[in-house]
Amino acid sequence: MTTSTRTAPNVKAAAIATFLVFGMNGLVFASWAARIPAVTQTLHLRSGQMGTLLLCTAVGSLVALPSAGWVVGRIGTANTVRAAGLLAASAGAAVAFSLIAGSVAATAVALFFFGVGIGLWDVSQNIEGADVEHRLGRTIMPQFHAAFSGGAFAGALIGAWLSEIGVGLPEHLLVIAAVVVVLTLTAPRYFMPHETTGTMPDRGAPPAKGPSAWRDSRTLLIGVVVLGATLTEGAGNDWIAKASVDGLNTSESTGALLFALFVAAMTLMRFLGGRAIDRFGRVGVLRVSMAAAAVGLALFVFAADLILAGVGTALWGIGAALAFPMGMSAAADDPRHAAARVSVVSTIGYVAFLAGPPLLGYLGDHTGIRMALLAIGAPILIALWLAGAAKPLAKSN
Repeated sequence: MTTSTRTAPNVKAAAIATFLVFGMNGLVFASWAARIPAVTQTLHLRSGQMGTLLLCTAVGSLVALPSAGWVVGRIGTANTVRAAGLLAASAGAAVAFSLIAGSVAATAVALFFFGVGIGLWDVSQNIEGADVEHRLGRTIMPQFHAAFSGGAFAGALIGAWLSEIGVGLPEHLLVIAAVVVVLTLTAPRYFMPHETTGTMPDRGAPPAKGPSAWRDSRTLLIGVVVLGATLTEGAGNDWIAKASVDGLNTSESTGALLFALFVAAMTLMRFLGGRAIDRFGRVGVLRVSMAAAAVGLALFVFAADLILAGVGTALWGIGAALAFPMGMSAAADDPRHAAARVSVVSTIGYVAFLAGPPLLGYLGDHTGIRMALLAIGAPILIALWLAGAAKPLAKSN
């Protein structure tokens, strides 16, 4: 870790910029997720075919994630956010033009590069957030993730409103792409300066420790818990709007509003959950979270009316909010092995978050997408059962 001469105002400015970058990332994601029903209608796709398109985004992100640390080490977090934002914006515009042309193949290619941009963006913003947190000397990472959820909530509301007034998804995506270009070129100016050499070994997992982390039983159990948590969140993000339209016979705008409710519940819980963790402990909050997610999922799937489905959606969002951050904290309990273990748990979590929801689309072709969501009940219950693995390690000198 290099020595810093940054002043407090610089760190505060970096915190604000990082908050904005997290929020914009969430808005971009939700602008796409909230209007997935419009994509299926425009391209005349079944749930399984839509799942394939979602898988293109997942593959793009999974290709980018392993190299993201190397990219940040070479060009810094600010330049990585700029490059990732420009790539995501360009890919979003390409998606818009592909939808106008009605080309499934072109949409798939554009979504792959969209996933690459989002993956690079996500890793770089988290590295900057961790640096800001360290320099401030207090925990603010949950607030950054709440900014992501808040941006997603705003994106979902915008999507619902634009759908209601008849604005097409291509036009929506083109405007979002323009906003992304402006923000990702300007906000990183206030990031804290990063050296492109000599810093990343402290941030990333040393190559020699990677295999041992993959063999650590506690780390793998935490990874399973995080897998259940991220699958829960990813399925809600990708399929609540579509499942509401198909299963509850709601309008596209109402489906987007239910998705917005899910994101709002997550956002609120991420802002307030730190106090609960401090008071009741990581394991207790993790168990309650997974139980709430399971109950909320069941209510949403089996609800006979919109009100009960809304209650289930809110509980689902509350349950999905804190498990991933708590898993990251658990993996980092031992500072000597934190980087390698967090890398392992993050990889497991992102695979579930990105690849799990598209697979639900294939199952939805046979059962209907709302009933297909019951498949994530099993990993939720497994995460509930294994929550004790996240118990804080005893501190030793």
